[in-house]
Amino acid sequence: MVTGSTDGIGKAYAEELARRGMKVALISRSKEKLDQVASEIKEKYKVETKVIVADFGEREDTYSRIKAGLEGLEIGILVNNVGVSYAYPEYFMDIQDLDNTIDKMININIMSVCKMTRLVLPGMLERSKGIILNIASAAGMHPTPLLTLYSATKAFVDYFSRGLHAEYKSKGIIVQSVLPFYVATKMSKIRKPTFSVPSPETYVRAALGTVGLQTQTNGCLPHALMGWLLSSLPSSALMNLLMKNNKEIRDRHLKKMKEK
Repeated sequence: MVTGSTDGIGKAYAEELARRGMKVALISRSKEKLDQVASEIKEKYKVETKVIVADFGEREDTYSRIKAGLEGLEIGILVNNVGVSYAYPEYFMDIQDLDNTIDKMININIMSVCKMTRLVLPGMLERSKGIILNIASAAGMHPTPLLTLYSATKAFVDYFSRGLHAEYKSKGIIVQSVLPFYVATKMSKIRKPTFSVPSPETYVRAALGTVGLQTQTNGCLPHALMGWLLSSLPSSALMNLLMKNNKEIRDRHLKKMKEK
C-alpha cells in the first residue's frame, strides 16, 4: 500500500513493487489520477490493484474511510510517502496563509504517518512480518532554515521510524526511514534527472535495495555521499550553508514573480 501514489516517488514505489509481482493498493486524493495509475500498473505488470481516495490534509473521516477500504486486505508493505512542502523557501512568519499551512503540513507529513501505521501494524504483528517505509527527507537530517516547518515535520518522521523499528524489529517488523535529497519530481520542481538528482524510478530501485540492511537511508549512493558530506560539517557551518542556499533560491523565486 502506497500513500501519495499518483506522482513522483510514491508512484515509482507502487510501480516497482508491482514489477516485483506484488498487488498494490494506491491512496491519493484524486480519483481520476488514481484510476489512471492503477490502470497503467494493471496493464503493464498484470497484478491486482485497488484505489482508495483520501485527502490527508482533511482529518475528518479520512482514516475511517481508509480502514473501511482496507477491509479484508493483508498489507505486507506500507509506504508512507504522501507529503507536502513549501512553494519556495521562506521565513516562517512570511509564509502565505500560515495558519492553514501549519495545519496542512502537520496533518499530511506527520499525522498520516502515525495514523496509517496505526491501521496496518496490528495485522503485521499478527503475521509476525511486515515492512513500513516512511519517506522523510534529507531536510529532516538537520534544521533547515527557510524550510523550517517542513524540515521539522520530516525530522519527526525520521525519529518516529527509527524508534518504531527498535520497538518491533524482534517481532519481525522492519521500519525504515528514507531521507532523499532532490529527486526529479513535481515537488522538487526539477524535471531533468542527473547523477545527483535521479529520476523517481532510479531512486526507488536503489532505495528498495537498502531495505533490511539500513534502518535509516538516503536511498541511493549519490545521496548517501551528500548526506555523509553534510553531516561531517560543523553544525554552525552547515546552518550557514543551508541558510545561504535557501535564501538564494528564495530571492530568485521572488525576482521571477516580480517580473511576471
